[in-house]
Amino acid sequence: MQFKVSKSSTLNAELTVPGDKSISHRAIMLGALTNGPCVITNFLEGEDCLSTMEAMRKLGVQIEHPESGTVIVHGCRGKFTAPASDLDCGNSGTTVRLLSGILAAQPFRTRMVGDASLSQRPMRRIMQPLAQMGARLTAEGARETLPLVIDGGPLAGIRYEMPHASAQVKSAILLAGLFASGKTTVVEPGPSRDHTERMLDYFLVRTIREGNEITIHGGQTLESRDFKVPGDISSAAFWLVAAAAQPGASLLIDNVGLNSTRSGILDVLVRMGARLREIVEVVDEGEPSGAIEITGAKLTGTVIEGEEIPNVIDEIPIIAIAAALAEGKTTIRGASELRVKETDRIAAIASNLRAMGVEVVEFDDGMEITGAKRLRGARLPSFGDHRIAMAFTIAGLFADGETIIDNVECVATSYPSFEETLRLVRSGKAIRRKPAGERGTVGASVERNRTGAST
Repeated sequence: MQFKVSKSSTLNAELTVPGDKSISHRAIMLGALTNGPCVITNFLEGEDCLSTMEAMRKLGVQIEHPESGTVIVHGCRGKFTAPASDLDCGNSGTTVRLLSGILAAQPFRTRMVGDASLSQRPMRRIMQPLAQMGARLTAEGARETLPLVIDGGPLAGIRYEMPHASAQVKSAILLAGLFASGKTTVVEPGPSRDHTERMLDYFLVRTIREGNEITIHGGQTLESRDFKVPGDISSAAFWLVAAAAQPGASLLIDNVGLNSTRSGILDVLVRMGARLREIVEVVDEGEPSGAIEITGAKLTGTVIEGEEIPNVIDEIPIIAIAAALAEGKTTIRGASELRVKETDRIAAIASNLRAMGVEVVEFDDGMEITGAKRLRGARLPSFGDHRIAMAFTIAGLFADGETIIDNVECVATSYPSFEETLRLVRSGKAIRRKPAGERGTVGASVERNRTGAST
């Protein structure tokens, strides 16, 4: 399967994006830990989240799927049954890492496997803290990779200072801490996504944050509650860059998650010169959401490094496209984690940008991109990576000639409707779900721009 794109007309649209992938994973897992049924709406039906759903079913959780985007999880208070066969996590690192924290406390053996890409991703960073809690984990693959065997049993709370900021590692420890005796404290070296803490609080589990420390006491039971998943800002990022880099473009994305630990892409685009406004709604689920309005402008290069990196790690492929379309140089450092994503994203980005005529200097932990006056169309591999495939499809909208992205089946892991949205955006048709000014608000609404002003 291929995507074929060429220069498009000026983007002028209002659209929505699918449910957040990170939150959809957690909604299924946390719903299974509750004491009753939970109705989850706007669930992302991408392959990664479906892997989590099927894994939970194999652990004895009753899950109904009555209609598209709606899932009913019947919580079993975290008491699962031994699976009859391996849990297949597909391509999903979130599934295997977060589920490891839950399975570490179960009184049975579990073996988790994945596809070829996931089987190359390291598991040591979750194995170490879980082992300190008393879990027995064995990675059967070379270099401590999948398959991962977990012999569950009693756990004890620990204080763990994370060497690197990672939401997946933090979440695995906190989920294990729910089952552990005493208290478990995670110390973060820098901010990372806080979806797990927010959702635990929403399901009435008490967590305590003091500075960079998060503490949870074992023995708490999650209360069943319905949950609405906000739109995925990582999916919105592709269209945000498409609009930001095109002077005269206008885009509104509605019902999208605006969690501050995920919205670093907005800060980056504003530094590069984009004109952007957020309408943040305060929602009961604890995950802020709302609308983003962006107007295209001439972009300039920037520097992305340090504590900002965990906040934009998934968006770096599309940020690299913005950098290629900007004037001057953009430097990205401190992103060595990109080497062990679905593919080596640093190498993949550099290779594809060079094929489009962009000058790139590659570092062990990032890259320096010199904006090109013109991009040239090319035939490019996806490297089996959904974010690489989508990012370079957007690049093709700005390139001379035709751009072909090969092997784009991987896009289904996170954004099954990407091709449909691409077709509508390229046609110049506005995608209106609600007229501007009629968007519903739960609680208070705050309008702000990305220069810090509020109204």
